[in-house]
Amino acid sequence: MQTDTAHRRLRELILDGTYQPGARLTELDVAALLEMSRTPVREALHALAADGLVQPSGRGVIVVELAPEELRDAYQVRAALEALTAELAAGRQRDGRIAPADLRALQQIADAAAAATSAGRLAEGVGHNRAFHRRIAELSGNAMALQALDRVWDLIHVSTLRSLRPTARTAHVSGQHDQLLAAIVEGRGADAGRVAREHVLDTHAAAGEEDGR
Repeated sequence: MQTDTAHRRLRELILDGTYQPGARLTELDVAALLEMSRTPVREALHALAADGLVQPSGRGVIVVELAPEELRDAYQVRAALEALTAELAAGRQRDGRIAPADLRALQQIADAAAAATSAGRLAEGVGHNRAFHRRIAELSGNAMALQALDRVWDLIHVSTLRSLRPTARTAHVSGQHDQLLAAIVEGRGADAGRVAREHVLDTHAAAGEEDGR
């Protein structure tokens, strides 16, 4: 459907920074860009508003940017959800319900995230990092948690994209990924949940320090 295509393309343009926080989108401009009629674009904008990525403003919508307190809340929700999905994934691994190939693939994503970040390829590193955590959520087997995480991740990503810069925590982040992966592989659910929660909250704390908040 054209509406689905418009929604996917607009979401991509917001997440890659083409449309940054505060940017105004109108049906006419977006329809011209996507070479579509205004009806699917209007429906796509409504869907993006439901996702929380845009909000109505006059004769169009604007891309949202979470206020500091809202960003804190988003990280807290993300921490709780990722703790849950990590614990569930470890439990499924303990029960023999995760294929070895899936765990090898997870390790490869973690390695790719570390390599890209260390080399200063920040956008690539962010992509691999999200893929790593998303794959854990997929392995948890909880589709509702995955859906909720996708929405929270999008909001955090858009709100922090402009402050993307090299981090001094590369080794620390990679170490936490390794700890998390080890806990999942060994089926240690409580440890996996604890590491996942600490990792997300550490990320928020470090982002605040780097932004001067």
